[in-house]
Amino acid sequence: MTEKVKLTTSQALVKFLNNQYIHFDGEEIPFVEGVFNIFGHGNVLGIGQALQEDPGHLNVIQGKNEQGMAHAAAAFSKEHFRRKIYAVTSSVGPGSANLVTASATALANNLPVLFLPGDTFASRQPDPVLQQIEQLHSHSITTNDALKPVSRYWDRIERPEQLMSALLRAFEVLTNPETAGPVTLSIAQDVEGETFEYEKSFFKKRVHYVDRILPSEAALQRAVDEIQKAEKPLIVVGGGAKYSLAGEAIAAFSEKYGVALAETQAGKSTVSSEHRFNMGGLGVTGTLAANKAAKESDLIIGIGTRYTDFTSSSKTAFNFNESTFININVSRMQTYKMDAHQLVGDAKATVEKLDRMLEGYESGFAGQLEQYKKEWKEERQRLAGIQVQLEDNSYQPEIQDDFGRDKLKSYAEALNTTYAQTSALIKVNELVDPSSYVVTSAGSLPGDMHRLWNPSIANTYHVEYGYSAMGYEIAGSLGVKLAHPDKEVYSFVGDGSFLMLHTEMVTALQYGQKLNIVLFDNSGYGCINNLQMGHGSDSYCTEFTKSDGSVLAVDYAKVAEGYGFDTFTVSNEAELEEAVKKSKETDNSTLIHIRVLPKTMTDGYESFWNVGISEHSTNARVNEKAEEVVGIRTNARQY
Repeated sequence: MTEKVKLTTSQALVKFLNNQYIHFDGEEIPFVEGVFNIFGHGNVLGIGQALQEDPGHLNVIQGKNEQGMAHAAAAFSKEHFRRKIYAVTSSVGPGSANLVTASATALANNLPVLFLPGDTFASRQPDPVLQQIEQLHSHSITTNDALKPVSRYWDRIERPEQLMSALLRAFEVLTNPETAGPVTLSIAQDVEGETFEYEKSFFKKRVHYVDRILPSEAALQRAVDEIQKAEKPLIVVGGGAKYSLAGEAIAAFSEKYGVALAETQAGKSTVSSEHRFNMGGLGVTGTLAANKAAKESDLIIGIGTRYTDFTSSSKTAFNFNESTFININVSRMQTYKMDAHQLVGDAKATVEKLDRMLEGYESGFAGQLEQYKKEWKEERQRLAGIQVQLEDNSYQPEIQDDFGRDKLKSYAEALNTTYAQTSALIKVNELVDPSSYVVTSAGSLPGDMHRLWNPSIANTYHVEYGYSAMGYEIAGSLGVKLAHPDKEVYSFVGDGSFLMLHTEMVTALQYGQKLNIVLFDNSGYGCINNLQMGHGSDSYCTEFTKSDGSVLAVDYAKVAEGYGFDTFTVSNEAELEEAVKKSKETDNSTLIHIRVLPKTMTDGYESFWNVGISEHSTNARVNEKAEEVVGIRTNARQY
């Protein structure tokens, strides 16, 4: 007779999570690290009770905002190359609605996270239950339906026995490199506490094997034929290359055959910045070296990239008339992009196989690449040394628009600074230990980080730019710290993103997880102000100004101090050096408030971003810019 065990649905869930393992490259580890929670009605008496009674090995962490703790879970997954996850549980209604942004962020970045929001009563006896929404056309719709379009797999559990098939399907999705992404299991709150006699075998140790898959021999040979014809090949290193742990293989391939490397945001630091053929970031936020190399290349080899508009400069980054594309990806759909030759397989295994098949090949790109890199190094040095002298009319800000010198002076006076953002960022890069991890997500900082941050140690650069979620920066840093408790973690955040979401600062303090927040304050949404004014519009609702037009100066250091952080306010290089030094000496979390002038971030470098623009306006500058943008659009690749 089959042995059974009587458990509540929630107890069965927790027991199952404790017995899931993943096997990759000969190593077998538990797949579920723990559970982030904010308990409320709908999960506190079900999942909460089960975790309280017997969490097993699961690390249970109390979050402060559903979106924040979910971002932390996604960041943790990314740092473990998608081979460890946190589950996230919330209450019904507003609690689950707060998960939507984070789930979308995880989906855009192909990061596995298990969402366990509570739901309304399956019995429909208390109806409508607190925080339940009501739709006239269907009683079955709840807030959790909002998670459907932002989940890789979604299910609703309305009977205890449904949990079994739902969990098996969920973990197939979570552990599959092709489908990795957020999974939502919405569990009715009355069902969470209901009992069922589950078969004991359901809770046995279950190992999910992730094997490295190779493309077919025919596909590999077609790719080899194309590479051998190429004079100037370039590899686009995407996030899939990082998750495959393909960095060493790609670095060796590039060095051996003289192949250029250019990085997406997700792929940056897969190969050290010190590699002689690593041109750095590609595209809208890319370096001049990478963008020049891309335009010059006659073969593009995309490894684990989705070719977002920022990577491809809205399909203007490459010479499409002369270039051929080869795409290596575990997702067949992604390999079809750019009308490429498709290599469906694991990045590391495929690169190693191509290496063996290409013996004797040599590109003609090496000398040019070294010159591009030298030029970019000189430009980076210039950006590092910018000294803003607003009284000197020869000074021109990095961003050329109609912001005006008088307005810059008002910001300098209100913020008590003339520090340039590029100078400050590069100085931090010089000051922190190379083994430190850096995190950012939205605003102008991802662009400056992509161009200017030089990670000499592999996989220490963590930028969420698949969704560019404002508010990810600090929460994500908590996830990174949980993944690397023995390393320093620096969260680079603008004042706009800080205001969006910083509640997990409290969680970091509560659990003794040291974060170093580097807050760049230019009193506004500087990135969007650049976009706005750079396309001919006047500055409008993107600056933080009072009703009388004066600059709003917020003391963010005092905010962090109130939470319990060690804080520093800096507005020049000497103060920054002292602040970073002291931040290293303390075991407490720190916040370094850097006041910088607007318009002192990087811009351009032969890139183009296709954004919506008004094609008719009473503003002559808007009409002029619209004509320019439409002209570039016309010449961009159409598919």
